[in-house]
Amino acid sequence: MFELLGGVTLYFCRHGQTQANVEKRFSGYKDTPLTAQGRAQARAIGGIMKHQPGALALDYVCSPLARARTTMEIVRETMGLVPNDYRVDERLKEINLGLWDQLTDAEARALDPDLFDRRGADKWHVRVPQGENYAEVAGRAESWIASVKADTFAVSHGAFTRILRGLFAGLDGQAMSALDEPQGVVFRARAREVERLDP
Repeated sequence: MFELLGGVTLYFCRHGQTQANVEKRFSGYKDTPLTAQGRAQARAIGGIMKHQPGALALDYVCSPLARARTTMEIVRETMGLVPNDYRVDERLKEINLGLWDQLTDAEARALDPDLFDRRGADKWHVRVPQGENYAEVAGRAESWIASVKADTFAVSHGAFTRILRGLFAGLDGQAMSALDEPQGVVFRARAREVERLDP
């Protein structure tokens, strides 16, 4: 379990819905565009953030992947901010899904049914071929959290935000992988507490 120090508040969210999400495909470093619903979800996040204390003075940071950047730019535009005035941080990238990236469950399982089942039972330790496991993503998340020194808003990805929430809650890898990955909502973290903000 870790915590934010110095009274820092962190707002974080997943990018809006993408075409790969609709098609139920693994989506790691490879990008697919936001859908119309994904853009609406980004605007909803902007609406949530517009009403947070000190929102205009936050440090805005984003995954370098296009779906996250598009979400961030829509959020900022909705808030009346310059859309592209934010930082990117490689540590906020989605889990590297290697050979499974953009495959469906059935397609990934067909490559190696045993590995697929082992990974499903233990995402913390079992790596996707040529990719990462949850422990490696958690290492990136911990490194990033240690660098957050001011109130911040961050846009990242489904597995990354799931792991981040799990780390704050002190969950084990299996419990983390059971968390949902909602879109169109914001999570607010203070010290060790995380709460969900809905439109």
